[in-house]
Amino acid sequence: MFVIGHRGARALEPENTLRALRRGMECAPYVEVDVRVSRDRHLIVIHDAAVDRTTNGTGAVGSLTLAELRSLDAGAGEQIPTLAEALDLVSRRGGGLVVEIKEPGSTVAVCAMLARVRPEPLIVASFHPEVFQPIIELLGDVATGLIYSRALADPVQAARAANASAIFPRFTRVTPGLVEAAHDAGLSVVPWTLNTDAEFARAMDL
Repeated sequence: MFVIGHRGARALEPENTLRALRRGMECAPYVEVDVRVSRDRHLIVIHDAAVDRTTNGTGAVGSLTLAELRSLDAGAGEQIPTLAEALDLVSRRGGGLVVEIKEPGSTVAVCAMLARVRPEPLIVASFHPEVFQPIIELLGDVATGLIYSRALADPVQAARAANASAIFPRFTRVTPGLVEAAHDAGLSVVPWTLNTDAEFARAMDL
């Protein structure tokens, strides 16, 4: 069973900050971060395509330089971290990491950084199936997860075609039949996002 601190520990700390990652590692064996690219091509940890919801700034992430992004308050006085900072923290503290690639164009750069600093265990996940073959070519034996929220005709086949080793469905998409089919195909099933005892109990029954 995978228990993952979503965006660190976003219910307790400002999401996708180093503070959230520290708290998340106290609560779960894995933490998850989202990766985007700044205007000057730095890899940064943030979920949304714009900074408005999670910081005191405004504008698209890709329109701002790293220095401009770092000048923002991401909550509780925290800065938006770089992927390098997140990898360093998780590697030093120990524990698993899920890296979600939000922008397919960043795949090679993300893999190059993971090749230098690779927390274990590691899962690289994305909504974009085209990223998985380059990930495997660049990182070798690494777990990969196809994320989806809308209904797919055949999620298991989609994951296999993309060379993903797991499916990450929205929790409401999970059925006993899907779990059985995925496991029969050798795929792990990692539903998102479970936040209540009732949701955990239902997931355990699938």
